[in-house]
Amino acid sequence: MIRYTSSTPPGGGSRGNVTPTGNWTPPACWYEPRSAEEFSKYVENMYDETVNTPGQHSYAKASVGMFRDEYKDGKYQNYNLDKKDEGSWWVAVRDEDRWTEPEAQLCDRQPFWVENGDAPPVENAVTPQVLAELAYNRIQLPTTEVTLAPEAATKVNLPTWAWLDKAKFKEVSVTAALDVGGLNIQATTAAKPVSLKLQPGTEDAETYPASGECVINADGSIGEPYAKGKADQTPPCGLKYLRSSGNGTFKLQATITWDIAWTGTGGTGGDLPNGTFGNEQAVTVQEIQSVNR
Repeated sequence: MIRYTSSTPPGGGSRGNVTPTGNWTPPACWYEPRSAEEFSKYVENMYDETVNTPGQHSYAKASVGMFRDEYKDGKYQNYNLDKKDEGSWWVAVRDEDRWTEPEAQLCDRQPFWVENGDAPPVENAVTPQVLAELAYNRIQLPTTEVTLAPEAATKVNLPTWAWLDKAKFKEVSVTAALDVGGLNIQATTAAKPVSLKLQPGTEDAETYPASGECVINADGSIGEPYAKGKADQTPPCGLKYLRSSGNGTFKLQATITWDIAWTGTGGTGGDLPNGTFGNEQAVTVQEIQSVNR
């Protein structure tokens, strides 16, 4: 079985999965090895559970019986346990969250035996790159809640400063490893924050810079904290609302873009598509009140 280890520290607020940019997605299915002992226990447990479950349909019992016979007494003998040091079983695995997708149905080959040192004759057999892509799907990123000044409520036509603490947005990584039947491979996929995208939640607003894309600073922070005496300055990262939010709020969308790359066994490695993760936060915008005398 594939083992996953994350560098993401525990706690520290809510987190979520990275979303790949473009049309790329990690594999929805793949093939990975099982030792002869693991495979025999899996088949026997499945057979016992199906046969001994009250009310189970006869066709299900017949199907699992035929499956068991092929590996125990048919094409193979006793799950190749006498050859357990010579190879391993390769089985199809589907992403549990995507098993209904058409891509998840592409790995439809029945379990098959592969001698140690031979390449599995299928696409999506586990390799360092496949491990890296599976690790991509398990990266947990911190919630993107920017600090604003003014904090409680901003004013119409008043530049609002926005920034992110460098301590919260650090590189995170996930390592996927597999060690079965002479196959010992692993890959580490790392995500590094590179920019913050601000979307004010209304067309009646301006962003700083105009693109709304705030790049990361050399020290790992994004934007610049507001300080006394900066009221007449233009924030390096922020926004300005041109109308009031009335009795409600505007939904500011703050999204971090993460640069993602991987390294793996045997000097392998490369880039994977950038990922994004963000969330909404409510912003109250008030009219500036003036008094006529």
